[in-house]
Amino acid sequence: MRFSFAVLTAALVLLLGVDLGAVSSAGAGALESGLTVGTLTKIGLGLFVFGAVLSTNALTIADWAKRLDPTGKISDIVELLSQSNELLTDMQWIEGNLPTGHRTTMRTGLPAVAWRLINAGVVPSKSTTAQIDEQSGILEAWSEVDVALAKLNGNTAAFRLSEARAFIEAMNQEMAQTLFYGNSGIAPEEFTGLAPRYSSLSAGNATNILDAGGTDAADNTSIWLVAWSPETVSGIFPKGSQAGLEHDDYGEQTIHVTAGVAGSRMRALQERWVWNAGIQLADWRYVVRIANIDISNLLAGTGADLIDLMETALEILPNGLGRPVFYMNRTAARVLRRQERGDVTTGGGLTFENVEGKRVMDFGGVPVRRVDALLSTEARVV
Repeated sequence: MRFSFAVLTAALVLLLGVDLGAVSSAGAGALESGLTVGTLTKIGLGLFVFGAVLSTNALTIADWAKRLDPTGKISDIVELLSQSNELLTDMQWIEGNLPTGHRTTMRTGLPAVAWRLINAGVVPSKSTTAQIDEQSGILEAWSEVDVALAKLNGNTAAFRLSEARAFIEAMNQEMAQTLFYGNSGIAPEEFTGLAPRYSSLSAGNATNILDAGGTDAADNTSIWLVAWSPETVSGIFPKGSQAGLEHDDYGEQTIHVTAGVAGSRMRALQERWVWNAGIQLADWRYVVRIANIDISNLLAGTGADLIDLMETALEILPNGLGRPVFYMNRTAARVLRRQERGDVTTGGGLTFENVEGKRVMDFGGVPVRRVDALLSTEARVV
């Protein structure tokens, strides 16, 4: 064992210029307790073999160690950061007619018609239209894991899968957040979501914004009623691209290391996730926002009557097009159940249906979905 450590020490001195005194000091402890991963990292070998200081965005040997169960296998990770954003399963998607999004043509005015008498003419008229270009965005993420680190426990596939799940969850959360709150006017790389389009009680679409009465500056949430279809509102992906989340596995690649010695290279397992997406609002009448729902008052039992507001929203929505769905966060959903239970006049309007083997909350024949991306800290809509 002492001979092996001497050889290791010499190699470190020659290749890395490691301080011999520091190595000897750490080596004494290593010989007493056994040469461990932690000791190797302490004496600097982790930097050489495991790439532990790639950057703050690279998996380190400490990250690797935290994913092992007592048997040395990749542990099942409890996803404490996962969210429920069920609108992603409801959305209908269409291929845009532009390389960067989709151009929608909508009717803005009807022709004038008139009754006439015999031998009396009618003034010619016409309808009017307008075109709106909807922008899509590119949501992208990269993963680069040191090959040596991925192979440490002999189950590279399980290690990579544990990391891939986190990337997919992060992409889903960001997409759901942007679908509601994205604003290309503030962040040009994003697409514009629903909230900026329904953000003023004096706008032309104010008839589709219900004021729940909350007056606090940043203690509000919203409930949304959206009727999905290509003719009303739908997701879009650029012309010639693919729908949904794409994953590219580039396998083992040589990459430049961003930390340590300039110009250093290493072999890494490289993956990319990309999602080209946007939203097109072909007919604004098929979205209703119940805004200014004061969260504090709601939890105290003195807040908005959610059942009444949702019934009103259903009456605002035109009939005939799209598949309507309600969206709300967990707090609103919990209070909705409580209000329905205590309100005998509803006639049991809140029910549960079995859809594809899952219990789905239903209000007036419309599914109610839970969306964690909907904030409880929205600014007041005025």
